[in-house]
Amino acid sequence: MVERTSLAVRDLAVHFEMEQGTVRALEGVSFDLHAGRTLGIVGESGCGKSVTARSILRIVDRPGRIVGGQALLDPGTAEEADLIAMDPESRRMRGIRGGRIGLIFQEPMTALSVHYTVGNQIIEAVRAHNDLSKAAARDRAIELLREVGIPRPELRIDAYPFQLSGGLRQRVGIAMALAGDPDIVIADEPTTALDVTTQAQVLDLLRRLQREKNIALMLITHDMGVIAEMCDEVAVMYLGRVVEYAPVADLFTTSRHPYTRALLRAVPSILATPRQRLATIGGAVPHPGARPSGCAFHPRCSDFMPGRCDAASPAPLRPGEAGASCFLEAQP
Repeated sequence: MVERTSLAVRDLAVHFEMEQGTVRALEGVSFDLHAGRTLGIVGESGCGKSVTARSILRIVDRPGRIVGGQALLDPGTAEEADLIAMDPESRRMRGIRGGRIGLIFQEPMTALSVHYTVGNQIIEAVRAHNDLSKAAARDRAIELLREVGIPRPELRIDAYPFQLSGGLRQRVGIAMALAGDPDIVIADEPTTALDVTTQAQVLDLLRRLQREKNIALMLITHDMGVIAEMCDEVAVMYLGRVVEYAPVADLFTTSRHPYTRALLRAVPSILATPRQRLATIGGAVPHPGARPSGCAFHPRCSDFMPGRCDAASPAPLRPGEAGASCFLEAQP
């Protein structure tokens, strides 16, 4: 059975014009989101994961601007629409943002306004995408709080964010993302700053909601354990590019890019010898404004081939095809 493609991102490029020069935050990012499936976006901080999410929703902060690419909603159908070509402040785009595509922000401690009750904030989101009275919107907000597992939603709806734990605030954030009944949800590190028990509860909640509503889920994280538990396919990003794309099982058993293998080696193991030093990736992610020549990963790569990796960039991956953007792919 072929899954319906809900969103197709093609060659997305985002630049930030700074006083020091142009920062190329994204360079040719491509992937597909399928209904009822989860695509994981993984990589170190600074690799462009959150910029990708914000670009799709057309909320990139200035001085950032989208300089190329497409984000096709319902590709291949009569309703196909390119989000990149739309005016970000148009009524249609505002309807899609929150209506068709929901966003779960990465920091539950700061994503909610401290000046309003959680009910007021959810009701505002509900009424923005539904023609409902205040009373009906309040009933819908209570229903959403109940859906995401908040106990006594009739009372919690009048609570302020500071009166809730981090886990409950994250559930409120998920409820707000679902207020417009979207068929695509982007979860930007939804378990950040949560303890492991609460993390597990939030992930179980996302999995249940996806199953019940057939949501296409884009899960941004730096946690390979979350990737293993939640995702169907994985896109590994490094310095604004997708360097490997694979089904999740293949990524963990036969990863093909040196960066992916380095990420996996850095994951702590319960089978490791006690007091053994954890593996690390040498160096750091370069500043996007000082991108190395050739393959961006070559200064940190254990498989670096002088005269090749530093002379040209590997070919980008074709959307939806498993593989790695690496010269090792062409080796016999």
